Amino acid sequence: MIKKKRLALILGVLFAYNVTAFAQKGWINLFNGKDLKDWNIKISKHAYNENFGNTFYVEDGILKVKYDSYDTFNQQYGHIFYKKPFSNYLIRVEYRFVGEQAKGGEGWALRNSGVMLHCQDPATMLKDQDFPISIEGQLLGGNGKDERPTGNVCTPGTTIEIKDKLFTPHCLNSSSKTYHGEQWVTAEFLVLGDSIIKHIVNGDTVLTYTHPKIGGGNVSNYDPAVKQDGKALTGGYISLQSESHPVQFRVVKLFDLQPYVNDQKKLEKVLAKLRAEK
Repeated sequence: MIKKKRLALILGVLFAYNVTAFAQKGWINLFNGKDLKDWNIKISKHAYNENFGNTFYVEDGILKVKYDSYDTFNQQYGHIFYKKPFSNYLIRVEYRFVGEQAKGGEGWALRNSGVMLHCQDPATMLKDQDFPISIEGQLLGGNGKDERPTGNVCTPGTTIEIKDKLFTPHCLNSSSKTYHGEQWVTAEFLVLGDSIIKHIVNGDTVLTYTHPKIGGGNVSNYDPAVKQDGKALTGGYISLQSESHPVQFRVVKLFDLQPYVNDQKKLEKVLAKLRAEK
């Protein structure tokens, strides 16, 4: 965990920083635009790495999530995990919701997906586990009429703090606008270990919270040995969700900040440099 005094100094840099200004140099393309060879899949009610119904696939350079082979969704929540974990980073995705929700999908899952941060190792998920123990950067699409912000946070098997106070409800809305239709949206998540996480949507910071830990509920059929309540989430895997509505990702890339976190001056310098490269 970054110490409180050091965190305050870093925050001063981060709050002044428009994350979309990151230069292309230093980015890692987690999704290569061609195939899923660097990813592992876990769909509830199915074995590890069984891509049931070809839920996750690549077409025309886009990572797509579909349910054409499902008779009914039946709470078969799925997640596709990048092959290695990270601790300190910025991840950027460009996503959009398309088509109609799968038959049998929950009402709340309409135009709903997510970028799961600090996930448990997918190999430790039990067959019937619904969600990985993680922090969810929730992605939502508008229904054409109501306000429905994106870039929210949900906490399957975890807890967070808002303004140094424990937040116990499952989800918290961001301050983002609503994105209706099938437009592409850019969502970014700036993660500094177990110190701070920021959500940025189309360049605007819409949510900030701190001190993610394992704990709480909203995750089912997990291995109790993995859910060590109170343990700080300093890192973990990254995954993308399938929750019954077709969704597409054309960009999934990451800027690794790990080389700079043990030297406050270097971290501030690289953030300042990247901020200047607009």
